[in-house]
Amino acid sequence: MKKIEAIIRPHKLDEVREALLEAGFRGMTILEVKGVGRQKGHTEVYRGSEYKIDFLPKIKLELLVPDDKLESALSTIVKSAKTGQVGDGKIFVLPAEDVIRVRTEEAGEDAL
Repeated sequence: MKKIEAIIRPHKLDEVREALLEAGFRGMTILEVKGVGRQKGHTEVYRGSEYKIDFLPKIKLELLVPDDKLESALSTIVKSAKTGQVGDGKIFVLPAEDVIRVRTEEAGEDAL
């Protein structure tokens, strides 16, 4: 099993989620995060004062997938999250040793 952590633009969340559901990936966790990278930041004016916003809002999507479905999940996320602009995000793939469903105590891929 692999754990996918995808950092995407907030306005792409619904599109990515729908694409993953259509591809058969049901369980996922969504977190609101902030980050800085090549997109850097921007300045905003509030009540006449200018503020530099360094950390931009992003969405972190986490899901566990069987090894044989990893490429399908990755391509689904990339296709639905990509805008072609700086700041589209990153995807991290990590090994997942085990997963346990608390309610039924199922383990491994049965718990996905």
